Amino acid sequence: MKRLILAAIAVVALSTAVDAYAQSRTVRIATEGAYRPWNFTDASGALVGFEMDLGRELCRRMNATCTFVAQDWDGIIPALQQGRYDAIMAGMSITPRRLEVIDFAGPYATDATTFASLRNSPFAQIKAGDPLDMAEISADEKKTIDDLAAQLRGRNVGVQISTIQQQMLEALMPGVRVRTYETTDAIALDLVAGRIDALLVDRSALKAIVEAEGGQGRNIQAFGPAFTRGVLGTGVGVGLRKQDQDLKRAFETAIGEATRDGTIARISTQWFGYDISIRN
Repeated sequence: MKRLILAAIAVVALSTAVDAYAQSRTVRIATEGAYRPWNFTDASGALVGFEMDLGRELCRRMNATCTFVAQDWDGIIPALQQGRYDAIMAGMSITPRRLEVIDFAGPYATDATTFASLRNSPFAQIKAGDPLDMAEISADEKKTIDDLAAQLRGRNVGVQISTIQQQMLEALMPGVRVRTYETTDAIALDLVAGRIDALLVDRSALKAIVEAEGGQGRNIQAFGPAFTRGVLGTGVGVGLRKQDQDLKRAFETAIGEATRDGTIARISTQWFGYDISIRN
């Protein structure tokens, strides 16, 4: 009984500390602002998207005042380390490589990665197949990856720079010619123009490309399996400095609550058309 009482006191003390920390400051959250529908800039110049709505909901649960700032993807981690803001919510997956330099709260969402090409490309004939979970790759799954790598060998595949998609190609398909871009929109433009043969992006980013105004993505379609986990990480989380453990606990508590009560599922369905919450 004594141990139970002490444990309860510890939980209350931790919760109080987290609340006090959150209420004592404004939390500055950085996002890319160019990764529809996760985060993007609308016609008025405002940052909008799934992560803006989710960020505001998490801050409400933390009783914190939060502001959002746009930051180019390639410099988003260094700027966090330099103290320009306190957290990152930018479709950033939790990977061992990133955990070497920053910490994460979450994950709060996950989405599969897929290849895509123009509809008249020979790659478009490659069947989607079953989703491929790379947490533990079986012999059959390795053959699927190797066969796809062989078909793509020597071809130009576009990815956003410093992403899990770039890491995946470099780790699993070294024969591919990797072309890096600042944004997914830029990748799509080069695919339509014939300057690359295929692209590799999140399923949600591909959906946004295909449905973009102007119709430039209407001739783009996915091919091959949908990839998850392994080199792609364990899901999308809030990036934080390693020393900010109080802020991490505040975010973890808010993410856990919003996951369990279905709030993240509801917000993600509004923006993506399907549920990307970890609960799902």
